[in-house]
Amino acid sequence: MTAPQTAEQPVYDPSDPSVMANPFPIYAKLREDDPVHWSPSLKSWIITRYTDVRDLLLSDHLSVNRLATFYQSLPPADAVLLKDIVHYLNLWLAFRDPPDHTRVRRILRHAFTASAIEHMRPNITEITDLLLDRLESGGRNEVDLIREFALQLPAFVIMDLLDVPRDMLDDFKEWSDDMAVFIGGARNSGDKYERAERGCRKMSSYFAQLIKERTENPKPGFLMDLISARDEGDKLSEDELIATCILVLFAGHETTTNLIGNATLLLLRHPDQLAKLKSDPALIDSAIEEVLRFDGPTNALVRVAAEDHDLHGRQIREGERVFVMVNSANRDPRIFKDPDRFDITRQQNRHLTFGQGIHLCLGAKLAREEGRIAVERLFARFQNLALDPSEPPEWLDAMVPRGTRHLPVLLNG
Repeated sequence: MTAPQTAEQPVYDPSDPSVMANPFPIYAKLREDDPVHWSPSLKSWIITRYTDVRDLLLSDHLSVNRLATFYQSLPPADAVLLKDIVHYLNLWLAFRDPPDHTRVRRILRHAFTASAIEHMRPNITEITDLLLDRLESGGRNEVDLIREFALQLPAFVIMDLLDVPRDMLDDFKEWSDDMAVFIGGARNSGDKYERAERGCRKMSSYFAQLIKERTENPKPGFLMDLISARDEGDKLSEDELIATCILVLFAGHETTTNLIGNATLLLLRHPDQLAKLKSDPALIDSAIEEVLRFDGPTNALVRVAAEDHDLHGRQIREGERVFVMVNSANRDPRIFKDPDRFDITRQQNRHLTFGQGIHLCLGAKLAREEGRIAVERLFARFQNLALDPSEPPEWLDAMVPRGTRHLPVLLNG
């Protein structure tokens, strides 16, 4: 059984609105006082130090195949309800251990190439300018930057990538949000199983039909590359193709939406750093890296213990859930000098936001490219962009993603 909590130890409660808005003070306490923290509310381990997070992500002690145990423990009615979504999620790279993970990633690398991302740059720029034009021509000063820019940009990029018409944005946003309450670890959604089932059913049906049509009528592009991808004759099954399309759409837009939103918020809250960026636009790459470190779009990665093992005197038992807190690791003073200072000129920025080892995010290069173009062009277009003082940002109620649900801004100060 897990070690009991003592009165002196800090308690991590992600449902606390103040923690949701700013989790970094409690992370600092946990790193110093209880780096292998048992959360009674989550019934999970919380790992907060950089070296521990990195080493666990690289080790065999943890498994990403956390759905099997969860699914087996469900009451029969919930198990029936979640059957389809668990089936498809189990086919995601994010939930597969070797050798299945090795096989699928080897096939996918033929579609996720550096040159493919490079060819997307003009499209990312075109979508960015289209959305900025809409903001500028709308005649309004007060806007929600998430809803009207940060969400739409990566969604359109991914939809173009997968051959999905842009006018389906609202449908895909609804389906993705329904799945996110389950996948992202929403804390306060009582109907999350029903919503997850509905979102997965609609999205998988759509992609099954789209893959069928594209197979019968080949057309050059990323989706065709996925369908045609082979590695020594091996290819993705139909269900693996559907699951991969869902993963690309879901993960590809959510992470980048949060990156763009967090970058905008941080630069507006740190006007000295924004001034540096405006005076030297070449700093955009290091600025994006610092956003990814300082308050990145991924708060935690979730694993399950594959075997019993000790860490800092605590015994983590096989089957127990483990949250490796990358956003805490990225503020560890053992690794980063003055870690609570937002510095877009920071060097040696070895953040863990996109993971480590075999599960390093395949879409990291695309997310960086979208973030760079979006932030660069947003502040170039709206020189006096400011936070709306009458309405604070609203943070996502989730354990895994980290970002704002609403980010009210004034386009012209």
